Amino acid sequence: MNQLIKMQKGITEAVGKRIKVLEDEGLALPEQYSAKNALSSAFFALQKVYGIEKATQESIANALLDMVTQGLSPAKTQCYFIVYGNELQMQRSYFGTVAVLKRLSNVSKVKAEVIHEGDTFEIGSNEDMEMIVTKFEPKFENIDKPIIGAFAMIKLEDGSVSYTVMTKTEIDKSWQQSRNKNNKVQQNFGQEMAKRTVLNRAAKMFINTSDDSDLLTGAINNTTENEFEREEPKEIQAQEKQADDLIKKAIQKPEEPEQKKVEELEDNQESEIDAADEVIEDAKPDIEPMEVESDENQTELFDEFGLIK
Repeated sequence: MNQLIKMQKGITEAVGKRIKVLEDEGLALPEQYSAKNALSSAFFALQKVYGIEKATQESIANALLDMVTQGLSPAKTQCYFIVYGNELQMQRSYFGTVAVLKRLSNVSKVKAEVIHEGDTFEIGSNEDMEMIVTKFEPKFENIDKPIIGAFAMIKLEDGSVSYTVMTKTEIDKSWQQSRNKNNKVQQNFGQEMAKRTVLNRAAKMFINTSDDSDLLTGAINNTTENEFEREEPKEIQAQEKQADDLIKKAIQKPEEPEQKKVEELEDNQESEIDAADEVIEDAKPDIEPMEVESDENQTELFDEFGLIK
């Protein structure tokens, strides 16, 4: 255990040095955010992570680097760590996703809500054909009823609002693709997890059109993707293989027309010769060889086969 603690401490120090280099290159961390304090908090959190002794040093360093780049801290329950095989992954909580979205330029407010059965919820579109939420009226008596959907709102400083809406079916499909397919947190804290899921989708769609640094947006995207299985469905793999085969076939040098005709003619001739041989072989009389004892017997044999006229 002491060796593990020593290794983790060395990694956190290396990440701290790397962050300083990135800051010199233009990485802007949030005000009042202490990378050193966040790394110290992560250092203690990692000691409680199941399977941390199996994680590679590279994956630990990358997880911590993503955490600091996004300005998150385990002390504020903004992120947590999970080991998959020998790879450590950092994942954001709902609070963490709200925090990173607020770091994006021109974002003034971020909010997500769930829709319960019986709530009033209506959508429409604006003049730019963008989907908007036109009405949302939650009711206290519906809080314990089944969740039928969720939506997220990202409001910019200019007053414009970006909405993302997901049905419960879409949320369930997202959870099925998650690495934590049997995660009891989704069952026990469905409301918060639904908010987190729709907010992650909103973040993914929104940041790819932002003008913020690639370091920040890349870290946000990486963390979002870490939660899902990397292996593509077999149907997609089969389609990709078929496409590759077609491409390979298309780039192969086509045969010369004349050469192709000659080869086809030769093939046809060989087929005809083989067929003729089979006919001849079938036409042969199925008789046992006869021993000719005299010229008289031979003459009678020839006459029998019509060879004497």
